[in-house]
Amino acid sequence: MKTVTLTMPLDMHVHLRDGDMLKIVAPLTSYTFSGALVMPNLVPPITTKEMVKEYRSRIKAAMESDDFEPYMTLFYQNFSREFLESVQDDITAIKIYPSGATTNSQGGVVSFDIEPMRETLEAMSDFGIVLCVHGETQGFVMDREAEFMSVYEKLAINFPKLKIIMEHITTREAVEMLDRHPNLYATITVHHLMITLDDVAGGMLRPHLFCKPIAKRPHDRDALLKIALQAHPKVMFGSDSAPHPKHAKESCGCGAGVFTAPIALQLLCEIFQEHNALDNLQAFVSDNAQRIYGICAEYKEVVLVERDFVVPEIYADVVPMRAGETLTWSIERVD
Repeated sequence: MKTVTLTMPLDMHVHLRDGDMLKIVAPLTSYTFSGALVMPNLVPPITTKEMVKEYRSRIKAAMESDDFEPYMTLFYQNFSREFLESVQDDITAIKIYPSGATTNSQGGVVSFDIEPMRETLEAMSDFGIVLCVHGETQGFVMDREAEFMSVYEKLAINFPKLKIIMEHITTREAVEMLDRHPNLYATITVHHLMITLDDVAGGMLRPHLFCKPIAKRPHDRDALLKIALQAHPKVMFGSDSAPHPKHAKESCGCGAGVFTAPIALQLLCEIFQEHNALDNLQAFVSDNAQRIYGICAEYKEVVLVERDFVVPEIYADVVPMRAGETLTWSIERVD
């Protein structure tokens, strides 16, 4: 049987939630990943140094092993230089959300005018704090990411020393934007490498595939596949694994989020093998992220084997992507 060994895999965009949900999902991420960039959109959002430290402690307590590093983030506000200097050693990035764009983002940014943001973004540039952006406007849902490209352009030009991550990109326009500015990078999810809007709503509605940003058109998915399979040096894996209780997904007002944490590496092996690109998977799930973020991940080897694995129907109260289906790759062992 064919095997693949991934060294220090990283998930550079994950939602671990809090409370009981944290206890369910944190062990699933920490089992197969050396580290993960943890999103701050809790209720209330993570906005202070004390909140960062307390949340990190709760994450560590929920894990089943010590060989995992939660890379912490703050929910963007117009922070002062003094505050950012005091917190720079406790965080890896700051996440900016347009108000109302996704789960628990109601306190996000209403306007992307540069001047009110200048002090914060210049200080982040000086202290080496990365800016992660959920890049969508308030326009028509299929056009929101493409319309946001002008904001990325403005940020990249005005703050050339600031590393800017275009989070969970879903469009051909975002792929084309990557190489226009040296300080722009991107994360790509596994589900956006697999699905289009037709998979979500083309037949019977499949709520467990509903996410923000929404899956787009086939040509968008193909553009993402091309750069991911090449392990383009400016892209890296970020699952955007976003758990919701089953009742919150299978309901009116369905929560946005696809839960992939327990099967992300298996799915990536399937995709990269299908396209004869398994040799590039290590760079996509680890090497690029370590270089882009300037981090040295906790040492871990994950060995995957080409052997059938039936995805559980549910993890506690969370339904995963591909629930009940058979994948062609399994986790053999974690060292």
